[in-house]
Amino acid sequence: MCENVMTANRLPLIGEPAPAFKARTTEGEIEFPKCFQGKWVVFFSHPADFTPVCTTEFMTFATRQKEFRKRNCELLGLSIDSIYSHIAWLRTIKEKIEYKGMKNVEVTFPVIEDLSMSVAKAYGMLQPGASTTQAVRAVFIIDPKGIIRAILYYPLSNGRNVDEILRLLIALQTTDQHGVATPANWQPGDDVIVPPPGSCGAAKQRVEKPAPDVRCLDWFLCLKKCPKI
Repeated sequence: MCENVMTANRLPLIGEPAPAFKARTTEGEIEFPKCFQGKWVVFFSHPADFTPVCTTEFMTFATRQKEFRKRNCELLGLSIDSIYSHIAWLRTIKEKIEYKGMKNVEVTFPVIEDLSMSVAKAYGMLQPGASTTQAVRAVFIIDPKGIIRAILYYPLSNGRNVDEILRLLIALQTTDQHGVATPANWQPGDDVIVPPPGSCGAAKQRVEKPAPDVRCLDWFLCLKKCPKI
């Protein structure tokens, strides 16, 4: 009797340290997370160089890089391709591709060479149901302490929403800075959610005598203004 045995790599989880690694990139060798200490990182994988969806994503990430850096955040890409393939692809993007008004786009964030698939496997970017040789479109948002704070997964066929990734980064930073939560469809400048009270007495007081800047819909759902960060 034959058995189909597949070695599964455990997916790193939110709240855990991001797996450490050393790698060659288009911007030189890096040691992660050591080289990014004190910074947020959006670490994302793409299936392959010279593919159409990935090209549109990389152009969009590159043109929005300054917005991420304003938030103390660096971008870091990966695919299971060689450094030479990465370089040739990024040169093609700059010299030949125009998309949605973007042209002469230079990708300056590091793109990791992962021919051994070791980094992709450590981050659960390889999913056999989609492909055994291409990474799915994974996104890890990692905080300045090297802790994974958010994980997003997209299939090979569909490009990511860079606006949403930036919005989520700002939401996480707002949560950390102000000790609040953010409601559905939150945008910077919108009201935020005050953490719910931890006792019956605190719940009663919140409803009967809320703080001047707090608006309560009920004892467990209270909102307040929050300055943009």
